[in-house]
Amino acid sequence: MTSTDNRTGSRRDQLLETATDLFYRNGCHTTGIDKVLAEAGVAKMTLYKHFGSKDNLVLAACERFHERVRDQFEEAVNEEGLTARERLEALFSFMDRWAQQEEFWGCPSINLAVQYPQHDHPIHQAAAGHKQFRIEYVANLAEEAGLQNPKDVARQLVLLIEGVTVMAQVTGDHSLVEDARAAASTIIARAAGELS
Repeated sequence: MTSTDNRTGSRRDQLLETATDLFYRNGCHTTGIDKVLAEAGVAKMTLYKHFGSKDNLVLAACERFHERVRDQFEEAVNEEGLTARERLEALFSFMDRWAQQEEFWGCPSINLAVQYPQHDHPIHQAAAGHKQFRIEYVANLAEEAGLQNPKDVARQLVLLIEGVTVMAQVTGDHSLVEDARAAASTIIARAAGELS
């Protein structure tokens, strides 16, 4: 790669990183492209060359959001030595830490779906795809843990995760994570045959 290619790639990455942070913090519709370009320190031509439009930049930021949250999510539950069941329970420890971060502005995918409410919009579809990924990921953990009806368990646990994410964002009450964790423990115990 030439030095020109490096500069071009770094301008693209700088624009995408800046857009990802601004869109997450302030919303896509309220963040003008001029603000993104100014904060990224790049010209409008960089946007058009690499993304073509603001919507395409938002879509790329959506994928970057997903990568970040997915990586944090997986890192939290893949600690060495945890059983599959402990990994399921670790999901709520992750939620607790995430919701207490200073830069917590809720779930990026939920925020995007609200801003792009038409179900056939590519950005809404990308957000929905991220939620489907989460259900499948949790279902795999539930299956590894030997729980009955792992897909149903996953849907129930993800509903708790999504619900507590929204409630923590809206109310600022992080203690709600403990309520979600208690409900999750009941769901897991029942699926493990420990409760009637």
